[in-house]
Amino acid sequence: MGVICVTLAVMTQNTPQNLAGRTLLMSGGSRGIGLAIALAAARRGANVALLAKTSEPHPKLDGTVHTAAAEVDAAGGRGLAVVGDVRNDDDVARAVEATVAAFGGIDIVVNNASAIDLSKTDAVDMKRFDLMQDINVRGTFLLSKLALPHLRESAAAGRNPHILTLSPPIASGPGGTLEPAWAGEHLAYTMAKYGMSMTTLGLAEELRGDGVGVNSLWPATLIDTAAIRALPGGEQMVQSARTPEIVADAAVEVLSRPGRECTGNFFTDEAVLAEAGVEDLSGYSAGTGRLIPDIFL
Repeated sequence: MGVICVTLAVMTQNTPQNLAGRTLLMSGGSRGIGLAIALAAARRGANVALLAKTSEPHPKLDGTVHTAAAEVDAAGGRGLAVVGDVRNDDDVARAVEATVAAFGGIDIVVNNASAIDLSKTDAVDMKRFDLMQDINVRGTFLLSKLALPHLRESAAAGRNPHILTLSPPIASGPGGTLEPAWAGEHLAYTMAKYGMSMTTLGLAEELRGDGVGVNSLWPATLIDTAAIRALPGGEQMVQSARTPEIVADAAVEVLSRPGRECTGNFFTDEAVLAEAGVEDLSGYSAGTGRLIPDIFL
C-alpha cells in the first residue's frame, strides 16, 4: 500500500494535477470507500464537505460525519460536517449553501451515498425499493443538480470541476452491450445503480460545453468495508477483497484529469491506476484469498 500511495502522491505533486485549494462536496463519507476518498483528497490539499446522516455513532459500525471531518483535517485538508439526508431537498440545499459559505464555491461533487438490497423481485420489500431509488438515483440527481451553478462558476474560473459518481458501467456485456444477467440477479438494486450511471451519461452530455467532467467509478473487485464485515460470513469474504484505498486513489486520479477532456466515462479502479502507470496492485489486498470480482462487471 505504501509504495502505491507514494507513487500517486509524487505523480500529483509534480504536475498541476493535484487538489490543493479545490472544494469537494460528497454525499455520505462517514466510513468505507467514501471516507477513503475524502482522506485521499485531503492529503492533496482539498477542502472536503460531507453530507451524511450519521451524527451519532452506529452500534456496529465505526465513524460519524463529525469524526470523518476531523480525519480530513488531520490528513491535511479542511473538513466540513453537514448532518443531513440526501433524500431531503432542504438538507441537500443546505449542504450546498454551507459548503459555499465555508469554502467559497464547489469544484467537485462525489455521489457516494448508496443503499443496497440484493433481494430477488418477489422478495424485495417495497420500502427498500423506494429507499434505493431515493438515495441512489434521486440523491445523485439532486446533489448534482443543486451544485451545477457552482460547478459552472468553477469551470469559468479554470478550477477544473468534476462530478464523480460511484456507480457501475451500464454496458458491461460483450461488445459494450447491456448485460441482462445483472438485472436478473437483483433487479431492484440494478435499476437503482444503473439510475446513478444514467445520471453520469446524461450530465456528461448536458455539461460537455460547460467544461465540467462527469464520470462514474466502480471497483473491479470486492472492497473491504465495515458493512461487508458485518454481513454473515463477512470476515471471511474480505480476505478476498481489496482495501478502499484503491478506489480512493483512482478517484483522485480521475478528479485530477482535465474535465473538458475526461468526461462521460465509466471507469474501474484497476483501469484508472493502470493508465496512471501503477502496475502492482498487491499492496491494496485486504487478505490472502483469491480476489472476488465485483458485481456489474
